[in-house]
Amino acid sequence: MREKQKRRRNASSSLPALAENLTSGSPTELAGLSMAGTEAGAWGRLLLRPRIVLFGDSITEFSFQENGWGASLAHRLARKCDVLNRGLSGYNTRWAKIVLPRLIHKDSSTENTVAVTIFFGANDSALKDVNPKQHVPLDEYADNLKSMIQYLKSVDIAEDKIILVTPPPLHETAWEKECIAKGEKLNRLNATTGEYAKACVKTARYCGTEVIDLWTLMQTKSQDFSRYLADGLHLSGEGHNFLANQLWSVLERKTLALPLLLPYWRDVDHLHPEDSLLERPT
Repeated sequence: MREKQKRRRNASSSLPALAENLTSGSPTELAGLSMAGTEAGAWGRLLLRPRIVLFGDSITEFSFQENGWGASLAHRLARKCDVLNRGLSGYNTRWAKIVLPRLIHKDSSTENTVAVTIFFGANDSALKDVNPKQHVPLDEYADNLKSMIQYLKSVDIAEDKIILVTPPPLHETAWEKECIAKGEKLNRLNATTGEYAKACVKTARYCGTEVIDLWTLMQTKSQDFSRYLADGLHLSGEGHNFLANQLWSVLERKTLALPLLLPYWRDVDHLHPEDSLLERPT
């Protein structure tokens, strides 16, 4: 028993020193540290948490603000998996497909990927003659979505783990006020955004992925969708909550079987916590 306790203390105390010294030292010293790390690592395996990646434009980037839809999902999935925000304000699918391989690539983390959301279209659908920088033609938009789905499949993220999200509807009166305040003309139309939403849904069905048709859902029964939007384009608090609930209806199924990370605190052996908290190699 004493020897077992001594080994616990030695393993625990070696970890901080190992982390500090791995950044410097001679090859001989590093070899010794590697062996020490192996011995210390025998007390527990590295925890590779499942993850959900949110990839999109500003509506995704802003999703981790207070009461944001991404933050809501992260809260619901605490102790089950990580929710990663990879939102890029102002981006369209033309730029997104270029950077996607830099954000998600084949490694141990892709094996633990539960879902990836692809949420673009609000910028692609900008009017070409007013906002040519962000505008992407409709056919190219659909092709870019297909390209990103194909890339994710190539790094072992299957189509059943991919969720496309259409752009929300555009409230033209509110958004025009935002444009005028910047000295610009109205650069988007709801009808045009709707065409991109339809292309997104069609692409999802063609590729076999999940899809959240936000543009249609927010306008069901001709309801006043302005309450879902803060400025005519980006989501309000109610809009964030609406999207979080729509996504949760899909993600709950995908995460239901995930176990809680690490034991409940009442189940930890307080006399020998290592026995409860460190997985032993088999």
